[in-house]
Amino acid sequence: GFDYGYSLDYPSMLCMWEAQFGDFANGAQVIIDQFIVSAESKWQRPSGIVLLLPHGYEGQGPEHSSARLERFLQLCAEDNIQVANLTTPAQYFHILRRQMKRNFRKPLILMTPKSLLRSEQCVSYLDDFTNGGFREILGAPILGKANEVTTVIFCTGKVYYDLLNYRDAQGRKDVGFVRVEQLYPLHEEALKEAVAAYPKAKKFIWCQEEPQNMGAWFFMEPRLRKLLRKEILFAGRDAAASPAVGALALHKIEQKQLVEQAFTL
Repeated sequence: GFDYGYSLDYPSMLCMWEAQFGDFANGAQVIIDQFIVSAESKWQRPSGIVLLLPHGYEGQGPEHSSARLERFLQLCAEDNIQVANLTTPAQYFHILRRQMKRNFRKPLILMTPKSLLRSEQCVSYLDDFTNGGFREILGAPILGKANEVTTVIFCTGKVYYDLLNYRDAQGRKDVGFVRVEQLYPLHEEALKEAVAAYPKAKKFIWCQEEPQNMGAWFFMEPRLRKLLRKEILFAGRDAAASPAVGALALHKIEQKQLVEQAFTL
């Protein structure tokens, strides 16, 4: 609440609130619901506050895994907030820069998995920072030719690297990826362009780490289906009451299964 108030009084300052774990946002739910997502509509009070919420299934147990992404997406309407789950350091830099360079203010909710801080794959070149800007939708390198891709896997956040490693290890030239870096507002034109890069694609899959009743599935599925006019298949954990399991060994089994599922549906 203090940081939210600060963002109102000092709109030219980049005000960021970081939870030690994503689930700590549970205690901030009253502020999120009552003020951050609705104050502009209720009282015409815009805020540029940034919420950094660690969110990523890394085998650390249920209290350390989820920022309840699905709750934020359920609150999205009328361009009230921005919700993103990024895959590169340059994207993180550019979205923060955009937050301050714009001539208006909107709250920014970022899923920030801790494991990507240590990942040797999650890197950007200097040119990535000095050129271009934030991109709401990203593609991915393909192993063969674009017209060989018959399956497109959509994802958001760090699960992309698990999927990429599996595809490369299996030599699957028939699979392409579309990364949804910003979930809301969803850049539909950029999404259609990313899919159009695979003209022979027939199968479309949404893959996520979260259980089926959590994460971005219920938000993205109707939008993808309407946009592509195709059935969207689901690859991820089964619906669950708890965000994650408590045992690292079981977590690894589930993670391996959901990645394999994305390639065998």
